[in-house]
Order: sequence, then structure tokens, then C-alpha cells
Amino acid sequence: MGEWIRFWLVAVILAAGIISFALEVLGVFRFGYVLNRIHAAGIGDTMGILLVVVALMIAAGFSAVTLKLLLLIIFMWLTSPTSTHFLSMVEMNTNPYLEHHVHRRAEP
Repeated sequence: MGEWIRFWLVAVILAAGIISFALEVLGVFRFGYVLNRIHAAGIGDTMGILLVVVALMIAAGFSAVTLKLLLLIIFMWLTSPTSTHFLSMVEMNTNPYLEHHVHRRAEP
């Protein structure tokens, strides 16, 4: 009985991760401006990777593989937002038509 609960738990979490990746792809193709696309990709990657790897950790049980997958989550959660931030800063500093897309508040 416990194996079936574990199987369905892994299946549901893995399906949620795949749905997160699918919504990320939809957002990347649907949004028109590059900063919106970067945001959709960053959020989708972060949540999708977390859900898929957590499902794999539950499926593997407690072992050395679980520790490796936990290290993978930590690595991806540190590098994915950093690369997303870097790409958005490149866009902010090199786009001459930025004022057409980004509305900044007046500083007091």
C-alpha cells in the first residue's frame, strides 16, 4: 500500500513540474518583450526544476542519490536566478528603446 502512495505522490509532483515547464514555454512564446520572456523563463525554471527533482528524490528514497539531487537543487536555485538577472541587466543597459517598454517612477 505504501508503494502506491509513493508512486502517486511522485506522479502528481512530476506532473506539476512538467506543467510548470509547459507554462514557461508558453510564456516565453506568448510574451512580446524580452524582459517579460526572461521573467517567465526564470520563474518556470526555478519551480519546474524544484518539482521534478523533488519527485525524483521521493522516487529514489533516502540514499546517496537523494543527497546528489539535493545538491542539484541548491546549485540550480543559485545559478538560474543569477543568470536571469545578468541577462536582464544586459537588456537594460544595451536597449536604446527601453523607455518604450519600461515605465519608471519619478524619483523624489
